[in-house]
Amino acid sequence: MTFDNSKWVWMNGRVIPWANATTHVSAHALHYGSGVFEGMRCYETPDGPAVFRLEAHLDRLFASAEIHGIKIPYSPQELVAGVSELVARNGFRSCYVRPICYLGSGSLGVHPANNPVEVVILAWPWAPYLGAEGLEQGVRVTVSPWRKFQSTMMPTTAKACGQYLNSMLAVRDAVSRGFAEALLLDADDNLAEGSGENLFIVRDGELLTNDERHSILLGITRDSVLQLARDLGYRVEIRALQLADLLSASEAFFTGTAAEVTPIREVDGTMIGQGRRGPVTEKIQSAFFAATAGRDERYKDWLHPIEFRPAEVVPELLQEVS
Repeated sequence: MTFDNSKWVWMNGRVIPWANATTHVSAHALHYGSGVFEGMRCYETPDGPAVFRLEAHLDRLFASAEIHGIKIPYSPQELVAGVSELVARNGFRSCYVRPICYLGSGSLGVHPANNPVEVVILAWPWAPYLGAEGLEQGVRVTVSPWRKFQSTMMPTTAKACGQYLNSMLAVRDAVSRGFAEALLLDADDNLAEGSGENLFIVRDGELLTNDERHSILLGITRDSVLQLARDLGYRVEIRALQLADLLSASEAFFTGTAAEVTPIREVDGTMIGQGRRGPVTEKIQSAFFAATAGRDERYKDWLHPIEFRPAEVVPELLQEVS
């Protein structure tokens, strides 16, 4: 991941140079994690760049903000326009997009009082989160010593900034022990999710996955894969998952905006299936990338097209931000 090619940021209603997108060190979110965010990908298609399931991501952003009492001072339509403008002005044909809404500087009491809500959209090129090789060969994961917090502690269905300390601890531990990713259990010893991905298991030709009863964030990619799998004719069962279910599976894979559809080849030294991407995972992966690339007409409504305009041919912008 690199920010080198990101020249512009959408911040509080204006597109400004990347270097100017700053916030004060007294921002409430810096001290207490009081913010919500989304992650989405823009893919290159035959018709130009398109953001995958933009509206669904923004629906979840507003839902997360409501749960945490953060009033976003822009409409979903304004943020759609902001995402489109940012991707176009950066000249990206494919990229990762990160809208974030957080409490800024005003007070540092734990109660946020009247701290202003800052709204920012970032975009940058980002290769597959767990590596291009991981998409084909699968990744090695470990069961984390850290548990996923449950909904009586913090709302697991909201995508909030401070909650990701749990994920950071898990993935840092996993990487320090030579694994690509961590897998967290919930408070009842059921499988929950990866540090930033949902989990699917393949057994006897059907898919198994869990839901919000097991401390997971309901992923947009997860939802897409559920529909793709059913459209491919696979039966899907949603229930609690045990570690034994995973270790005895013929295939397993992660889903997420960053990870996309990444196979799991090994869990703490135990090979999953044949220790590589299996046939069901490969079919779902192919269907997913056909949808994101605009090659399958059935899923065209999942794509929000971006008018491609290289930033260097927008001279009026230089006057706007000078």
